[in-house]
Amino acid sequence: MANHKLSVEAPDTLNICQLRLVDTSWYSPEMPVKCPQLQVTPPGFNTSVFIDNIQPEFIKNLTACDLLLQKIDCGTIFYPLPDGIYIIRYSVSPNDIVYAEYNHMRITAALLKIRNILCDLDISGCQPPEKVRDKQALLWEIQADLLAAKVKVEDCGQPAKGMEIYNYCLARLNKIQCKTCK
Repeated sequence: MANHKLSVEAPDTLNICQLRLVDTSWYSPEMPVKCPQLQVTPPGFNTSVFIDNIQPEFIKNLTACDLLLQKIDCGTIFYPLPDGIYIIRYSVSPNDIVYAEYNHMRITAALLKIRNILCDLDISGCQPPEKVRDKQALLWEIQADLLAAKVKVEDCGQPAKGMEIYNYCLARLNKIQCKTCK
């Protein structure tokens, strides 16, 4: 008898106000799919939020209201979701046995900082000055380090190391953005 192979992906997006979750599971035709449950624990929280109305093959765009991070003006004002580690657990009956759980490292705010810095750079259709090239190289290095942070969290099972790398990248980005820093 074949079993369900549960899988959920959280693709990187540049939408600061949404976390997209996609069911990429394989469901056995020999078994019914009962009681699907999706739980998400936002960064810095110890309790998960149950996401309502989950059906197999779901695509969910979660907001701060869905994750109980925002309690007012839901549906009219959309608060940004924080970067950090989101714990995602998807299960079907029996839910304590048939489940998949992931750590997802959200880096959207950091990627948007990189894009904003690139917008401010004076880049043209020819070789930029050395100062601009140096800043570009630094931004590519930081972007690669952000990917390394994601890999540490999502693939290597090292969430503390991933957050350490992320925080270092963020500090570097903040220093680049600072107009009065030396």
